[in-house]
Amino acid sequence: MNKNGQALVEYVLIVALISVITVSVVSYFGGYLKDSITKTSCDLVNQVYVEGEKPGEAQCMSKEEYEAMQKGE
Repeated sequence: MNKNGQALVEYVLIVALISVITVSVVSYFGGYLKDSITKTSCDLVNQVYVEGEKPGEAQCMSKEEYEAMQKGE
């Protein structure tokens, strides 16, 4: 009996399971990942990192904009 087809199906199922897990983890932690990338980019361009209300809503501001926002509050 030829079992090559069975092995191929098993490998496809393993790859599909890993893909589903990866997509689930990225969608669950996506906002946090986006914030960490934003924080790094703010440091690179010498701007201030400002957290958002929700994960994924952070932004970079110039120091002048940040100081004006702080005075306005």
